[in-house]
Amino acid sequence: MKRDSIDFESSDIGRLFRKMLVPTLLGTLAMSAMTVIDGMIVGHGVGAIGVAAVNIVVPIYLIMSGIALMVGAGCSVVSSIHLAQGKLKVARLNVTQALSVSALVVALIGAVIVTFPTATAKLLGASPTLLPHVIDYMVWLMPGFVFEMFSMIGLFIIRLDGAPRYAMWCNIIPAVLNAILDWVCVYPLEMGVKGASVATSICMIIGGVMSLTYLIFKADNLRLQLPKLSLKSLRLTLRNIGYQCRIGLSSLMGELSMAILIFVGNLVFMYHLGDDGVGAFGISCYYTPFFFSVGNSIAQSAQPIISYNYGAGRWKNIRHIRHMLLATSLAVGTAMTLIFALLPNPLVALFVDIETQAGRIAIEGFPYFATGIIFFIVNVAIIGYYQSIERIGRAMLFVALRGIIFVIPAFVLLPKLIGTPGIWLAMPLAELLALLVIGMTNRYKSSTVAQQRD
Repeated sequence: MKRDSIDFESSDIGRLFRKMLVPTLLGTLAMSAMTVIDGMIVGHGVGAIGVAAVNIVVPIYLIMSGIALMVGAGCSVVSSIHLAQGKLKVARLNVTQALSVSALVVALIGAVIVTFPTATAKLLGASPTLLPHVIDYMVWLMPGFVFEMFSMIGLFIIRLDGAPRYAMWCNIIPAVLNAILDWVCVYPLEMGVKGASVATSICMIIGGVMSLTYLIFKADNLRLQLPKLSLKSLRLTLRNIGYQCRIGLSSLMGELSMAILIFVGNLVFMYHLGDDGVGAFGISCYYTPFFFSVGNSIAQSAQPIISYNYGAGRWKNIRHIRHMLLATSLAVGTAMTLIFALLPNPLVALFVDIETQAGRIAIEGFPYFATGIIFFIVNVAIIGYYQSIERIGRAMLFVALRGIIFVIPAFVLLPKLIGTPGIWLAMPLAELLALLVIGMTNRYKSSTVAQQRD
């Protein structure tokens, strides 16, 4: 695969953003498609109960990917700044530390889950009917997560190294293979949800190996570097990882906010509508990472450009790329909102028979749920911007607002006020309120700066 020609120092900002956006968006959409195809095959091959079981496990996936995004985003920001300052060796060391420590942490978490699968499934809210399916899916997914760390963190670094197209293929190839393996495992091999889990785990491993191959053998500036094995080196590793995590903490919180959305939603749907309600909600949750991926792709495409210019102190360039980030997220968010609001039947039919109870519940709820997509995508992109310029406190506040402070009361109160539509409107209301707070905060900060200049 031919290397890209990416020059963060002197390239036109608009052209550079487009060059980063297209492969990044295509790659992340391919990974989202992997999730959707997984759900389609499970939905038609196993039924709504399979979709519900997978949805119970989704919070674990989001926590794992949240760790990867936290470390990957933090490492990318730190490495961008070091590259802008000419500190190549320090940047390489940060990359190596990020990959090794995150893989170790995720391996330990996975070991605990595999050791106590029943307790974990019950903790996630699995009903007695769903419990065996949840355990089957959850246990076989764990081996792939270490390689998922290599893949997700590696993609940040590969883009920063100037190879966004290679990063795109690191997403597309596993996605295509996952679709093939999903079908083989669920249909000819009749492995049920376990088959979908095995297929996904294998494709995580393939994506991780592709990323490691680039970082070890092909990288231009950011090749992996063996760290020194000493007490001082260990202290420096912990210090660097702590700083990366602090910068990227809003990314972890973003994934946790989706985990909370799905976890609380599962409980509320189970309480009001039973297993069929969870199955219907599970269909919308298969699409939720798709929305997140779009917003995150826009943010990730802008991030190395913003961070590099931030390290070099070029605020005019930063303002330019910020405007492009906002315009892109608004345009894409509007288009996706219209699609999901106007076409609920075919979108639900991809997963289950629309004549089933779960299918009917999903079709009725999709138009309500869709009203929040534009706010969701814009919020993710804005939070990514603040993360790129090391405004950690502000990014974390906005994530907490949309993921915890607003969404939990919305899930509790709206169903009491307006019935079942209120469950579907919990996410849109939380995202809208968060965006209003972001807008008011920015307006206040801008007016304060203007007064100080006067």
